[in-house]
Amino acid sequence: MAENKKISMVSFFNSRFTSVISIALVLFLLGLIFLMALLGNQLSDYVKENISFSVLLKDDIREADIKRIQKNLDELPFIKSTEYISKEQAAKELEDELGENPETFLGFNPLQASIEVKLYSEYANTDSLPIIEKRLRAYTSVSDLLYRKDMMQTVNDNMKRVSVVLLTLALMLMAISFVLISNTIRLLIYSKRFLIHTMQLVGATAGFIRRPFINHNVVSGMLASILAILMLISALYYLQRELAGFVQMLDTGLLLLVFVTVFILGIAISVVATVLAVNRYLRMEVDKLYYI
Repeated sequence: MAENKKISMVSFFNSRFTSVISIALVLFLLGLIFLMALLGNQLSDYVKENISFSVLLKDDIREADIKRIQKNLDELPFIKSTEYISKEQAAKELEDELGENPETFLGFNPLQASIEVKLYSEYANTDSLPIIEKRLRAYTSVSDLLYRKDMMQTVNDNMKRVSVVLLTLALMLMAISFVLISNTIRLLIYSKRFLIHTMQLVGATAGFIRRPFINHNVVSGMLASILAILMLISALYYLQRELAGFVQMLDTGLLLLVFVTVFILGIAISVVATVLAVNRYLRMEVDKLYYI
């Protein structure tokens, strides 16, 4: 009798352990999709905020006017940062790129002083750029604007495509995860189908029958979620070692949101799958319990 009880406990532990591991792996993949979406958004913002405008200034502009214009630009809500580049500094940068000073063969410096302007990511799109360009050209000391409109358009278009792909993958994986977790839990409850029928015979309500199964699987969902989060943290740690500064690109608040989402999904999917599985056996006639 003791031997049978021991075998039963080992079998229960193995099935519970397998269930937790299976659910954790599915949640880990789902978390990776969320992290990829988060990383893609952060990379998009990083690229957008590092594509700069060159606000070319007229040659006869005074230093006081330059400081005034730069101060005004810094106060605009869509501008993240500005940097003044003098004619001499521009010539030096061109010399570093070409290996020759343009003044050497031209006899004068053909470059113009400029203010390099970087925008906040939410303003670096095709809808906002014409308005911003018009606003900057309104300064009388500005002779021209230079920026890569095509690059900004490409970044926005690519980000839209990536967002659609990641959203599709996330929805597909959520559907797959629900099916896999549901099947895992259904297999656990399958062995208890006659116990469910017996409880019905003695007058137990559906809620009373479901409660212990839900409690057990809530614990399993919590353990699986914690395990999945630890796996995600390990993956991030590995990427940080291989790619220095990788984690710094991720917003801490959004990263915590991903972990919380994985944790809640692990519990929610486990509860819903348990209710559906138990309800199936509650509605099933006793004759069919032998043939499923």
